[in-house]
Amino acid sequence: MKKNRTDFDSRLWADSRKYSGVQLMETFFQFNDLAASKERLNSIMNYAVKRNSCINEDPSVIFHFRQCIQSFVRAGYLIALEEKKRTASAQLENTSPLLLGLLSEKEYQNPLLVFKKAFREYSIREFDYFMSGMVYFSLGIYNNLPERNIVSPYIHLTKMLDAGHLILERRGKKMNTSNE
Repeated sequence: MKKNRTDFDSRLWADSRKYSGVQLMETFFQFNDLAASKERLNSIMNYAVKRNSCINEDPSVIFHFRQCIQSFVRAGYLIALEEKKRTASAQLENTSPLLLGLLSEKEYQNPLLVFKKAFREYSIREFDYFMSGMVYFSLGIYNNLPERNIVSPYIHLTKMLDAGHLILERRGKKMNTSNE
């Protein structure tokens, strides 16, 4: 007698196409503005370390942002893996310090260094753990504070947001000059 097994796996996200890290990052920035993303990340961090306070935003917005950041981190990891194929550099002549953001001059010239350094220090799983913890602590009132160093992953995420936006900006300029 043949046994029939029911397949309970969701096919909603099943997709056989492969995407590059740059395509995934473009998708992230289509739905999330750089300044708004950095502000929301900063807000989550501030409320996570404050005792007796919780963030005033809708929890579904915070959870959606967490998922977007997780996708962004994975896109950054793919970009770090693909770095041998691509070299992004820019001249620093007449560059305003405001444009650099948290990036150093060397990182501004080659934004891929930001991703390489971040993934040398932390894994994707550690970034996921960090974001989950920050969301957890920002959404409720708790007596305990996060037990790990939370500043370093936060700085890496902020730098990765700047570097990712810079990579896409330069890629857009390159494509516009080649089309003309």
